[in-house]
Amino acid sequence: MKELGDALLAAIDAAEPALRVVSAEESLVPVLPGGWSRRQLIGHLIDSAANNHLRFLRAALQGEVAMPGYDQAGNVRVQAVQEAEWLLLVSLWVSYNRYLAHVIAHLPEERLEALCRIGGGEPVTLKFLAEDYLAHMRHHLGQIGL
Repeated sequence: MKELGDALLAAIDAAEPALRVVSAEESLVPVLPGGWSRRQLIGHLIDSAANNHLRFLRAALQGEVAMPGYDQAGNVRVQAVQEAEWLLLVSLWVSYNRYLAHVIAHLPEERLEALCRIGGGEPVTLKFLAEDYLAHMRHHLGQIGL
């Protein structure tokens, strides 16, 4: 899992400078017609970090985990991400993901096949969940243009 942690760090290192030069005004503009702004996308990725952090830990500790699904639109709305300071969001996203890279790199090998049930979805392994976390992040960074 060290390689996955390193890949996560590389993605963060590549994205951070580009995110920091986005102006506060530009961060408010939807990146796709009718879609989310950069603030909302980074807020969603912060939620993803928080949700997956708990999933990773519980699966590693318990050997199996069942967690509720995620109401992405509701979370972004209730947290008023569009009104949050842009550089606060960027700093939180960067810091949280640097820590998650550390956590992922140290997940116990013997727990990587632990089953994780998220909402009503099919069970996946902890290893898949960690790999999918990075793929999900890259997808949304791509929407931002990174």
